[in-house]
Amino acid sequence: MSQTIISVDLGGTRVRAARFDRRLNLLERVETLTLAKEGLEPTLGRIMAQIEAIWPANGSEVVGIGVSAPGPVNPMTGVILSPPNLPGWHNVPLSRLITERFDRPVFLGNDANCAVLAEARRGAAQGYSHVIYITVSTGIGGGIISHGQLILGKQGLGSEVGHLIFSPESGLGGSVEKMGAGPAIAREAVLRIQAGAKSIIRDRVGGDLSKITAKVVGEAAAEGDELGIELIARTGRLVGVLIADLMHLFNPEIVVVGGGVTNAGDLLFTPMIQAVRAYTIDDDYWRDVPIVPAALRDDGGLIGAAALVQTVD
Repeated sequence: MSQTIISVDLGGTRVRAARFDRRLNLLERVETLTLAKEGLEPTLGRIMAQIEAIWPANGSEVVGIGVSAPGPVNPMTGVILSPPNLPGWHNVPLSRLITERFDRPVFLGNDANCAVLAEARRGAAQGYSHVIYITVSTGIGGGIISHGQLILGKQGLGSEVGHLIFSPESGLGGSVEKMGAGPAIAREAVLRIQAGAKSIIRDRVGGDLSKITAKVVGEAAAEGDELGIELIARTGRLVGVLIADLMHLFNPEIVVVGGGVTNAGDLLFTPMIQAVRAYTIDDDYWRDVPIVPAALRDDGGLIGAAALVQTVD
């Protein structure tokens, strides 16, 4: 009898589910809207329905179910603690609830930890045992693999790299996420335009500054807009400082950067790499260490969730 793995990617916008073989080859995939504002019970119902929709009809054995979910989560207890984009979710024992429904072992992981597993197994970091993954999107998160193992900590709450704090003496203050994630890019664009900065960003939103997003800023930057280029570069430098700090701590073989803001390409990566080289104490930390875009996008969470089952098995 063939063996398969079911995976679920629970996001604030969509719930995805997929079935993989033991080598993480994708066999089938489904998705639906999360509709998280409807609350806990309806969202749980959609998760269960997606698992049922992907369940094998040919009698193959499901060896486990992996779930990628927004943090913070405790993978040891299988509990989702309090994700900001899932209203009403607080200390939800998701692993137990799914096990009770499907009678299979369930492995829960933070979405960024699942992302680094996915990149290491099937993406940009294949063949590496020391990997740092950073996502730059609505938030900034990360996952770290050292000696082939996820860095999780006592309760699985480790590797929250986006919440590392910049010193107030630096003129910044606050976390990397607060200063450099997508909302920060949009917020700074609004402030600069209100202060009189000239930019096509205003035109792209028809003069309605409330419609400015990091995506809009990135698109303007790609067209040569000076303010857009400056703001994307600022986030690049902030993430570069973060990478330099993590290099000092973990001495990785490769750094993978994903998330929607990376669509800016070299406008983000060039200042990022420049900052890494400026702030590491020795060239050996970054020499021969690729800093590359993530290879996996929509299916990354699903692959990483399946890898949780593969890793534990």
